[in-house]
Amino acid sequence: MAEQGFFTICDEGIRLKVRLTPKADRDEIGALERMGEESWLKLRVRAVPENGKANKAAEKLIAGAFGVAKSAVVVETGQTSRRKTLIIRGEGERLACICDQLARVEP
Repeated sequence: MAEQGFFTICDEGIRLKVRLTPKADRDEIGALERMGEESWLKLRVRAVPENGKANKAAEKLIAGAFGVAKSAVVVETGQTSRRKTLIIRGEGERLACICDQLARVEP
């Protein structure tokens, strides 16, 4: 497993740490957020945080950005938290390259 801060290459593909903001103006992937040693990729979705709707919207947003099927993205931990870990199933090195492209850091 390779550790890259906000994502980890694993047997399934990658684990991606995100910070989700529901009820946003639009669905979008934001910049990287850092707090000490921890990093998260910021996501904003229009969906409300009820009955898993925001989680499903986050899975769909990430699937589109990574070019994988919606079923290849699953919230692994943090179902009721803003900070979540997603599993993206696929070829880990290819997915890691996409993570590197998304890794914009806010000042």
